[in-house]
Amino acid sequence: MSQDNPSPSASINSKLLDKTWLLVPGLLLALVLAMASKFVAASYGGPTMLFALLLGMAFNFLAKDEKCAPGIAFASKSILRVGVALLGVQLTLGDLSALGTPVVLLVVAGVLVTISLGWALARALKLPSALAVLSAGAVAICGASAALAISAVLPRTECRERNTILVVAAVTALSTLAMILYPPLAHYIGLSDRDAGIFFGATIHDVAQVIGAGYAYSDMSGETAAIVKLMRVASLVPTVLLIGLIFKKDRSAADADTKTPLLPLFLIAFIAFVIANSFSFVPAVMVLGLTETSRWCLVTAVAALGVKTNLGELFLVGPRPLFAMVGQTVLLMIFSLTGIALLSGYL
Repeated sequence: MSQDNPSPSASINSKLLDKTWLLVPGLLLALVLAMASKFVAASYGGPTMLFALLLGMAFNFLAKDEKCAPGIAFASKSILRVGVALLGVQLTLGDLSALGTPVVLLVVAGVLVTISLGWALARALKLPSALAVLSAGAVAICGASAALAISAVLPRTECRERNTILVVAAVTALSTLAMILYPPLAHYIGLSDRDAGIFFGATIHDVAQVIGAGYAYSDMSGETAAIVKLMRVASLVPTVLLIGLIFKKDRSAADADTKTPLLPLFLIAFIAFVIANSFSFVPAVMVLGLTETSRWCLVTAVAALGVKTNLGELFLVGPRPLFAMVGQTVLLMIFSLTGIALLSGYL
């Protein structure tokens, strides 16, 4: 075949390479912002996700730049889903069963109650149904990670990304505040190390803040908090699946044309990682590597979402979403403390 007539495979590879190069500027921007947020968090303390959001917003002027836009869109969607899928590598079925049936039931009930009553609270504050379930799900399960996963199955609207950023920022701030306030509260109430760990794991939104609060209380509390928190993370798959089913009828014609599967591929991958890790198919060294990769993917995705978000548009929403999320957080705290008191004989 002559050089003037390249083979079909060569033509396909050339097109693929061209499309890949289109993503590079935006991806590099999101990655640099993620690295910067990690550096600031490690140097001065504070939540990495929140720094990623704020730094991303500072570069909003690049959101519609022809060179950066494709990579930013790819990071905020595809990289995000990779990060959520890799969360499954942190879980094993053995860890969850070790909690005991009463604690598992308490955690599951906490998720269900927070999502249902939290949604009702948000609707009472006249928030849209999608924003109500997004905020309640983020508070109930695992903060920013849950918000990103739930957002992926909600109907595509002009407000979806703005609402996601709003929820991620608020839930991260509330999680940091809980990390500071909950350990003194647990001491004041007189919770044992194990019960304090259950309390932190069942109520604090983001994994990093759960670990921080737990080990600030005691080593046993930290270990218990981590396992309980992973139990909440495990509820992500059925929750996202159920929310996707509920909102499926509200999808626009554009959504319907994409033929979004009932169970998105990233959730299938999440389940596969849980099963693989449960049967020790994944070496310990690889678990650590994939866990760190998941964190980087999520921070990069949040930075990209920040770039796509106009700060002025967030202020248009008003204070009601924040009031709703504070109420949802307090609801989860009261429910969990009541459950722990009943299980441990404090009441």
